[in-house]
Amino acid sequence: MAAADALRAPRAMDLVIAVICGAGGIGLLLLLQGLDADVTGVVVAVPVTGTSAWWLVVATILVQCVCVAWARHAPKTTLLFVAVAAFLLALTIPGAVLEVTALAIVVVVFLAFLSAPSHGLWWTFATAAVLSLVGSFVNAMTIEGVEPLLAVGESFVQIGGQFGFPLLLATVLRARRESRDAHRRELRALTRERDALVDATVAHERTAMARELHDIAAHHMSGIALMASAVERQVTTDPDAARAAASAIRAESTAVLQNLRRVVGLLREDGAGQRSVENFASVADLVETAAGSRTAEVRLSILRSDEDQTLGERVGPLAQLAAYRTIQEALANASMHAPGAACVVEIDDTRVADVRVLVRNAPATSTPSASSNGGFGLVGMRERAELIGAELSYGRTPQGGWEVQLIIPREGTS
Repeated sequence: MAAADALRAPRAMDLVIAVICGAGGIGLLLLLQGLDADVTGVVVAVPVTGTSAWWLVVATILVQCVCVAWARHAPKTTLLFVAVAAFLLALTIPGAVLEVTALAIVVVVFLAFLSAPSHGLWWTFATAAVLSLVGSFVNAMTIEGVEPLLAVGESFVQIGGQFGFPLLLATVLRARRESRDAHRRELRALTRERDALVDATVAHERTAMARELHDIAAHHMSGIALMASAVERQVTTDPDAARAAASAIRAESTAVLQNLRRVVGLLREDGAGQRSVENFASVADLVETAAGSRTAEVRLSILRSDEDQTLGERVGPLAQLAAYRTIQEALANASMHAPGAACVVEIDDTRVADVRVLVRNAPATSTPSASSNGGFGLVGMRERAELIGAELSYGRTPQGGWEVQLIIPREGTS
């Protein structure tokens, strides 16, 4: 992978940086040559322009420029190359020409640590720094003739500028870049989490609406189906009864339309405050409506320990709505699967810790229609019970009928 990166063409910006480094190095070399003959008397040891030594310095600068261009793709190799080139130049042509190689070293160190993980560069960095330190020390001792201790100190200062400063700058910039990348990744993760929560909420709302629509429509449509079958038989034998059944069908259709409109109103901003909430007090109207749409008896029994107490004390509105929908669905199921069977709806409010709701129907007196197959009624009951922490049970009675029981805990009881 590293070899493949090294063979890739350098970026345009890296080429520009390499050209700038080359121009800067050669310009500094020419500047030092000019200082050598300056009238101020400052003598700088540099090769004469056009000599083989001078061209060797220029070649070293160009090699370092090539290393600068590939510093991002092959940081270890280029870092060693620029350090070795400066070291060999210090041994071959001692003097001020060593200063012209410093710019390339600074740029390569900066680009290497900015683009590559730092943990893989430390050995290469240390090797390059030692080579440059030795080259600087040899150069100071050979040309300038300074004391060894002073030469060591001067070399360390020079290496600190060539290696320490670009390393610090690259580390700071890389840390800031990684911090921005981490922040962007965190924002993307938060966005995905928010989208997942929105999807889950939408799915939950869709399930709730589907359950509400099913509970409302199934109750009324089962009654409409039974009355329509009666009209079909009575239209020739008993026209008056058929007309009465048709009127009842119309009333049921109007009721289901109103209820569906109310559910649709939940989706509007102004619908929540205007809708009525079904509770235990609404069960009497529900049973009366069911009795009017069936030929069999539907009876309501309410048990309470005190006649003056409010029905369903310490049972919240959501739990009472769930109980109402459970009764509604159980009556609808009785109409579909046990036509002609008498039904009993019982609300037991005498218990201290909970309220028991029971819907029981007798065995069917006629054969159910072929379309009375399984639906989502029991699933909706179970979901509502789990939502309010109630206990739902259902099954056949010893007499051959069907029974649905919902036990709703009162608030403040464990």
